[in-house]
This record gives sequence, structure tokens and C-alpha cells, in this order.
Amino acid sequence: MLCAFGFDDAYILNGGLHKWKLEGRSVNSDPSTYPLAIFLAKRRAELMADKDEVLAALDNGSTSVLNALSEEQHLGSGGANYGRAGRIANSVNVPAADLTDPVTHAYLPGERLTERFAQVGADRAERVITYCGGGIAASNYAFILTLLGYENVAVYDASMSEWAADPSLSMQTGPMQVESWSSDLQP
Repeated sequence: MLCAFGFDDAYILNGGLHKWKLEGRSVNSDPSTYPLAIFLAKRRAELMADKDEVLAALDNGSTSVLNALSEEQHLGSGGANYGRAGRIANSVNVPAADLTDPVTHAYLPGERLTERFAQVGADRAERVITYCGGGIAASNYAFILTLLGYENVAVYDASMSEWAADPSLSMQTGPMQVESWSSDLQP
């Protein structure tokens, strides 16, 4: 999200505070002070997708729409957490929980991450749009995909919070055919 607003000098602690503590590193709860700074946001529209772009992507065959929610939520068997059960029609799923080590919470090795996204055809897409419930896990996906070398990635920030609330927008439940969105893509 910081990159989407022009702040590129940011870092993520791989595994977060959880891994830090597992490694026996010191923590401190004392208040910290930092020098005053001014941040002038510069929105990068290409890093964000809206409902209209997602709608257009569902039929164009060159964009992969990736769902970061659990497999149960994607299939619609996890309840209607966002108003309607299921997924954005023709989207594919790589659950966010499948991208980190369950013990350390660190990202899986790059080769395994690459494989997970390739399994759903993201590696053949010209553009990748990520979504989840409200944009948080989708932002994590965009970060990972960028690390893996994907250059045309956007986050659908409103995600299922907007999509499921609009009954005119197509949703699916149950198992899916990956070929339905990727058959037009060239290997």
C-alpha cells in the first residue's frame, strides 16, 4: 500500500514479530522518537484496481484475478462472510495461509511461491489483480508477486466487501475450471 502512494523506501520484516521472538531477539516497549518528516503522497493508479477493471478482466483472458481468501471461502463453503458466499466469478485461489511457514510465519522460499502462483496460471497472465475480503491479504499478494518479478500487479482494495454487497456482480461457488479463464493465454 505504501508503494501505491509513492513511498518506495519501506521494508517488511519477514516472519514479523513472531519470528523475531522465535529467534530470541530482544524487544523493547519504550517509546521511540523519530525526526519530523513530510510525506507527499503520489498515487500510482496502475497499482490499484477498481470494480470496473475487475469486471473487464473477467472476460479478457489476459488478466489473472487472484483470491487470497481461504479455500473454503473461495468455494463458498466457508459461509457468507461478506454478504454472499463464494468468489468473484472466474477468479482463482491461492490461500494466503499457503504462502508462509506455519511455524515461523516467514514467506516460503521463492521457488515454492513461484510454483504456487504458476499452478493457477498467474505466470501466464499479462496483468494480475489480487483481492481478498478488504484488501489486506491482497496487498500482501501484490508484494510477494512483485518480489517474484511480476511487473503488472494491482490490488482490488474494495475486494469482497464491495463485490459481494452488489447482487448485480457475478459470483461462483463450488469447484472451478481454471481453464475457463486461462485457455486464451499463451504459454
